Amino acid sequence: MTNEQKEKITQLRRKGYGYADISRELKISKDTVKSFCRRNELLKAGNKIVADKDRCRECGKLLVQQEKRKRRIFCCKSCREKWWKEHADRIKQKAIYSFTCMGCGKVFTAYGNSSRKYCSHGCYVTHRFGGGFADERKTVSS
Repeated sequence: MTNEQKEKITQLRRKGYGYADISRELKISKDTVKSFCRRNELLKAGNKIVADKDRCRECGKLLVQQEKRKRRIFCCKSCREKWWKEHADRIKQKAIYSFTCMGCGKVFTAYGNSSRKYCSHGCYVTHRFGGGFADERKTVSS
């Protein structure tokens, strides 16, 4: 594909032409036009060209961006949670701390909390209240 054809594809795509229309106009394969447009993020939604960055990372749904707000990358909470669960290795904030539990002595890790003392609520209750809840230890005076 020549540079002139690439420029023409970009111009026609911005005017709202479809893959088939562009391929007929330039006399090249529809699949060639389609792959060029995808590589260069020239996707179309309605009559407007939309880049891949304006689509949900998980499901591909078109996102509506609001002015003066942070750019959205997911359409909903469930898509965000599903994507991050599948891509945990991409988390940039590595606030993972290692501790020794005051209750059972087991070594454990926690994300985001640098002052944990117990590995679980059960260990906290056992160590703090001697195995039972505070309400169980209270006695009613007669």
